[in-house]
Amino acid sequence: MYTKIMVPVDLGHIDRLEKALKTAADLAKTYDLPVCYVGVSSSAPSSVAHNPEEFSEMVDAFAKEQAAKYDLANVTAVSYSIPDPAVDLDETLIKAEKENGVDLVVMASHVPGLADHIFASNAGYVAKYSKVSVLVVR
Repeated sequence: MYTKIMVPVDLGHIDRLEKALKTAADLAKTYDLPVCYVGVSSSAPSSVAHNPEEFSEMVDAFAKEQAAKYDLANVTAVSYSIPDPAVDLDETLIKAEKENGVDLVVMASHVPGLADHIFASNAGYVAKYSKVSVLVVR
């Protein structure tokens, strides 16, 4: 089966992630797998965090909340601060897969619209270019 799950999280839109978070937690519990929550933010102040250190603390706290909520034994959190998440998010998530030794990504997405036929969604990009399995949850 798999050895480690990565779950990208957008702390600015937690309400849109619940189905993917539960799916990842269910897989982790069923197969006794570690989960790595990955957050990506701008290095500039944003509505989520004032600086990269604060963002890292928030991702850590989020991972601990998920561990408590779903009774997960092995949870880690990793944060990346990049100059422009709108441009570099996809590549950063691919990099995070490699750096954290995951072999399954469980990622939230949205129902595709017209723009998605022209521009790939983040989940679509990761699913297309990842070297590991990707489960896109709508």
